[in-house]
Amino acid sequence: MSRYEIKKEGNIFNITGSIDETFGQGTGSLPTSGKVDINLKGLKSINSTGIREWIKMMQKLKEAQISFFECPKVFIDQVNMVQGFAPENAKIMSFYVPYFNEENETEKSVLIVHGEHYQDGAIKALPKVVDEQGAEMEIDVVEAKYFKFIKGS
Repeated sequence: MSRYEIKKEGNIFNITGSIDETFGQGTGSLPTSGKVDINLKGLKSINSTGIREWIKMMQKLKEAQISFFECPKVFIDQVNMVQGFAPENAKIMSFYVPYFNEENETEKSVLIVHGEHYQDGAIKALPKVVDEQGAEMEIDVVEAKYFKFIKGS
């Protein structure tokens, strides 16, 4: 049984659940050319076999113009570590950055949007984030590593 779902809503393919060894079985619904918008907001986890299945799928989409939206940390971590996870014909249009406040022990994931917070090769300005009590929150990742995909290095 697969632990993920690919659901088309309008022109967007929503991928939810876990990318694992079952992932390759249901990816045939994605078009292999043209514009392909993929929303990953509901993606929970990716295991090592899932990485291999994902890359196989990306290779099938080499003629497509892929845009990724609402990419969670689990996805961005793989993009930064695994060659070809987000291929040359793909663009990350928005992704989540984890923030944390040590005093209150509060966490928040903040959506960072291409064109507003970053552009190809550079971070413009990250938003100032506060928790429910109004306390300022810090980015909870190593910026040089997490934003590596933006700088292309």
